[in-house]
Amino acid sequence: MIRTRFAPSPTGYIHVGNVRAALFPWLLARQQSGKFILRIEDTDQARFVEGATNLILDTLDWLGIDWDEGPRVGGEFGPYTQTERRDIYMAWAQKLIDKGLAYADPYTPEQVQAFREEAKALKKPFLYRNHRPENPPAWDGSQPLRLKVTSPKRYTWNDPVMGELSAGEEVLDDFILIKADGLPTYNFAHIVDDAEMGVTHVIRGLEYISSIPRYLNLYEALEIEPPVLACLPHIMAPDGKKKLGKRDGAKSVTDYQTDGILPEAMLNFLASMGWNDGTEQELFSREELIEKFSLERVQRSGARFDEQRLLWMNGQWIRRLDIGDLYERIAKYWPECAEQASDEYKKHVLALVQDRLKTLAELPLMTRYFFEEPIRNDELISSNKQLAKLPNDERHELLQTAHDTLAGLDEWTAESIQTALNSLLETTGQKPGILFSLIRIVTTWAPFSPQLNDTLALLGRDTTLARIKSVLSES
Repeated sequence: MIRTRFAPSPTGYIHVGNVRAALFPWLLARQQSGKFILRIEDTDQARFVEGATNLILDTLDWLGIDWDEGPRVGGEFGPYTQTERRDIYMAWAQKLIDKGLAYADPYTPEQVQAFREEAKALKKPFLYRNHRPENPPAWDGSQPLRLKVTSPKRYTWNDPVMGELSAGEEVLDDFILIKADGLPTYNFAHIVDDAEMGVTHVIRGLEYISSIPRYLNLYEALEIEPPVLACLPHIMAPDGKKKLGKRDGAKSVTDYQTDGILPEAMLNFLASMGWNDGTEQELFSREELIEKFSLERVQRSGARFDEQRLLWMNGQWIRRLDIGDLYERIAKYWPECAEQASDEYKKHVLALVQDRLKTLAELPLMTRYFFEEPIRNDELISSNKQLAKLPNDERHELLQTAHDTLAGLDEWTAESIQTALNSLLETTGQKPGILFSLIRIVTTWAPFSPQLNDTLALLGRDTTLARIKSVLSES
């Protein structure tokens, strides 16, 4: 059975790169009817952030990335938080000590720095194993414990994404297994944990690829069969020239949630960053991603982060939702002025603007004028090149004609309003871009709105005519 894992560190918010590192192994596990494990790697206590673990769990919950073992669900290979697994690491460390493959590090930081300066002066790479003490003291836990590399050699391995890779003995060194604070390093702990938890596939970022020879050396020392080791290409900054960082838009996924991004869109977007199924398809449901995903289709080059594509994708997913589902999801985004409106009326408003929403958070901007009198903004007219060219008296005449025509309608429906608007085009000889834009602006005072006849129908006869008349009285 395939067993994959996501092992984040609770050092702050979870950003898009973290989520993709969870998504790909989750997809593989779900596709192969395997198990997906969530493990919290919190041994770096200096960077630990209170509350970060719950933030990670809540973010995965929102995205629908569920786990079979780990925090909140348990499992037979727990605990699933590293600081609760100290005895396990100590037992594995003792195995290495007994085999003569680990030793207490007696040097002070100042001594190590002197070794580095010596290597630099000789124009040689610094390797700790070249300064290994001949008779190290017995390890009592107060000093770091280091791996002893006894037979440096070249390692070759196959990465399902990056292909066949190799590295020579020059990259192998005596690295720290247990720190002076009694906690294991990442290099040691994750290998022990993966072995104890039966992980078959380790899928993580490309930044780990240079460390894999050291991991392979440690697997040998511990007599552990290595799992499949796959490295994902970087998510690149929008300019495509460097790895995406916080300064380039790698903001918290919860910020995207607050901004009104749907979990379906975020999953779809992240899956498509570095992977495709070989077709032109862009929108994938969760089920389609599970069905079609494969490591072999993950590209080797970096994937550029394009937030505009995320917004486009989110708009597409908003359009796919039925109005009842969308109404539930958008509940907290209504403007305050909509508080007293009925559910039925708000659903009509939502159905009208659904096709124009790119995020849920755009709802107030697009709907406020349906619930309260808008504030006049003449810049909307002056910034419209066609309307700005019209003299005031011509605009006044157009609005008066529109008011009188609409006031004479026997019934107020979207169909009758559209018929009246069409007749106005013939009566005034104006283009839709001028006449319809003018009516839309003075009835909504918004930069954009849905189809004009639908908007006026929902605003109602009295509101529509009153707003046009108000402008006429002021012009």
